[in-house]
Amino acid sequence: MIRDVGRRGGEQAVLLAAGLADLAVDTVGSALGAARSLLRRSDTAELAAHAEDELTARGRLVLDRYAVVPPAHLEVLARHVLATRSGTGPGEPSAPPAGRTARDHDGE
Repeated sequence: MIRDVGRRGGEQAVLLAAGLADLAVDTVGSALGAARSLLRRSDTAELAAHAEDELTARGRLVLDRYAVVPPAHLEVLARHVLATRSGTGPGEPSAPPAGRTARDHDGE
């Protein structure tokens, strides 16, 4: 019984390795065929420039997606509401205390 389980596990590993090797050979063959067809083209330089532009754009998208974390949407809304309720806009100095004017506040 234990030998059968070990044998099935070993057979499974061999089958997985063979499938992976076949996939690798197929992928390399496809890549070589694509490279061969690219070398036959007359617009190879233009194609390479276009590929560079595409890769640069993809890189920019990836960095924008993962590098900078945008501010939390609800946090931004909460700060906006607090600023609106206190009578100041976002980034403006705070209002003087209730019952006092701005002139009284600045004269201290």
